[in-house]
Amino acid sequence: MKKRYDKPMTAAEIAATPDRDIDFSDVPDLDDAFWRNARLVEPDRTQSVTLRVKKSVLETYKAQGKGYQTRMNAVLESYARTLTRQR
Repeated sequence: MKKRYDKPMTAAEIAATPDRDIDFSDVPDLDDAFWRNARLVEPDRTQSVTLRVKKSVLETYKAQGKGYQTRMNAVLESYARTLTRQR
């Protein structure tokens, strides 16, 4: 049995852990049945658009730092999903 940890590891600790020290015993084998039933799922790609938003909205997102466009997209995507569920 591999070493158990008292607290969750940080991303840096996980990255520094050699493969030989990782306990894979609870990971099921991926047998032929798994691959027979597997399906390819393409990522949802983004599309470049020009969008007009209020200056205050843009400033608020930009003030949060790098990744503001990704966060704006996440909010729009979340709202779009609620609209799809209502149909």
